Amino acid sequence: MDDRPAVADGEVLLDVRNLGKHFPVHAGLLRRQVAAVKAVDGVSFSVRKGETLGLVGESGCGKTTTGRMVMRLLDSSFGKITFEGQDITKLSQKRMRPLRRDIQMIFQDPYSSLNPRQTVGAIVGAAFRLQKIDTKVPVKKAVQELLELVGLNPEHYNRYPHEFSGGQRQRIGIARTLALRPKLIVADEPVSALDVSVQAQVVNLLEDLQDELDLTYVVIAHDLSVVRHIADRVAVMYLGKIVEIADRNDLYERPMHPYTNALLSAVPIPDPAERENRKRIRLQGDVPSPLEPPPACRFHTRCWKAQDICKEKEPPLVELSPGHEAACHFPENTTVSATDLVAAQTAALKGQAAEASVVKGEPDDDD
Repeated sequence: MDDRPAVADGEVLLDVRNLGKHFPVHAGLLRRQVAAVKAVDGVSFSVRKGETLGLVGESGCGKTTTGRMVMRLLDSSFGKITFEGQDITKLSQKRMRPLRRDIQMIFQDPYSSLNPRQTVGAIVGAAFRLQKIDTKVPVKKAVQELLELVGLNPEHYNRYPHEFSGGQRQRIGIARTLALRPKLIVADEPVSALDVSVQAQVVNLLEDLQDELDLTYVVIAHDLSVVRHIADRVAVMYLGKIVEIADRNDLYERPMHPYTNALLSAVPIPDPAERENRKRIRLQGDVPSPLEPPPACRFHTRCWKAQDICKEKEPPLVELSPGHEAACHFPENTTVSATDLVAAQTAALKGQAAEASVVKGEPDDDD
C-alpha cells in the first residue's frame, strides 16, 4: 500500500457542480426524441491543485462521459464546470482553445489514440503547431526532450506507432499530453490496456511527473488497486451518480456505501490468510439500463440493505465524517445517528434544489 500523505487543503483547480449528460434517443419516421440515456445525472466534486482524484465504478457508470465533459469534448446537458475560477461550461470552441493548453487528456487505448500514419515526432509536435507555441528551441529538440522525460529514447522521433509496444505507445501519448505543460490532466483508464508489469511502470511514471511538473490528475479507472496506489481522494460512481467520495485511505478502510463495499470485496489480496478471512460480496443481477434507471436510490435493485425508503426517496450525497461523503439511507462504518442523517440529507436536498434552480447562460456566438 502507498503511504503517501493526502494533499492538504489548498486552492481548488477544478470544481464540478450538478453536472449531467443525457443522450437523446430518437425513433420513428420523423426521428422524434422518445427517451434519453442518462449517462451522467448530476455529479459534483472538486479537485485541488496538485491532487489526484480517482473516479471509479463499473463499466457504463458514466466515468468517461464525465471526463469528456470536463475536457469539453462533450457538451453537458446541465450543470457547471469551473476551472481556476472561470466558468467554462458554455465557452465556445474559440474561447476554449487557449484553455486547451491547461487541460489535457490521456486516452484509454494507446493503440487507437495515435495516428498510425504519422511519426512520433509529428504526433507529439502537433501540440506546439496547433497552439502556435514558441518552444524557444527547435521543435524536434523539444519533442526529443519530452520523449526522454517519459522514458523513451530521443532517437524514436522518426519512428511510427506500430513499431512500439503498448507501454511505449502510452508513454508517447503521455508525452503528447505534457507538450503544453498542462495544469490538469484527465487520464481515462491510462493503464487498462497494458500488461500488469507495464501498468506499474506507467503509474510510477505518472506519479514522478506529477511531483516534477506540479500536475493535477483526474484518473478514471475500474481497477481499484491502481487507484489506491495513485489517488489522494476517490469518488465512486454508480449509474451516472457519485455514491461516495472520500480520502483514499478512509474510503478503502471504512467504506460507507454498500456498493463501495461490494467493489472493494472484489479487489485481489496477495496475502492468502487475509484473503481467506475476507467476505466476498456478490451483487445480484446486472447494472440497470441508464435509459430507465430505478427510481429513488439507483442501487436499491441490487442492494442487500434496501428497504422501502430506498425505493421512494433518493439519498443525497452528505458528509458523514470529515471529508467522507456517501449517498445512502443505511450507510455502513459510521457513527452518525439516524436523526442526524435525516437532518443532513434534508439540508443537502435544499442545497441541491437551490443549485439546480440557477439558470445557466447560453453558448457564445463566436465559434
